[in-house]
Amino acid sequence: MGTAFFPISYLKVLLLRLFGAKIGKGVVIKPSVNIKYPWNLEVGDYSWIGEHVWIDNLALVQIGNHCCLSQGALLLCGNHNFKVVEFDLMLGKIVLKDGVWVGAKSIVCPGTTMQSHSVLTSGSLAKGILAGYSIYQGNPAVKIKDRIIAESKVS
Repeated sequence: MGTAFFPISYLKVLLLRLFGAKIGKGVVIKPSVNIKYPWNLEVGDYSWIGEHVWIDNLALVQIGNHCCLSQGALLLCGNHNFKVVEFDLMLGKIVLKDGVWVGAKSIVCPGTTMQSHSVLTSGSLAKGILAGYSIYQGNPAVKIKDRIIAESKVS
């Protein structure tokens, strides 16, 4: 569905673009989404950002085409180095390639790349590189099976 069915989403997209976000066409942003720094956000076409998603983008967050961030998902680009007394801030960008699905209440850590059409199941924590067309689960998330996508029956 395009943003015409979600007029508030359309206004959010316009506002984010005004503050430097790069957002493609047909993007839906549901209520109560938090985006820390719009200028550090790139979203491809027809992606969906669900209710209560928090994008804590101290570094760049790139979200591809046809992605889904389910309700309550958390994308974190920063962490602190607990090994030093200064507690230095450590940053890492997040890349979600085309077709990625981030499940409800899951966490994507700094420096994570989710390859094309990978899935992070609800309540899981991703760190590092998640292989394409794979389903990950747990804390830390591990691959549990391949993602098989059926052909669309829409003509």
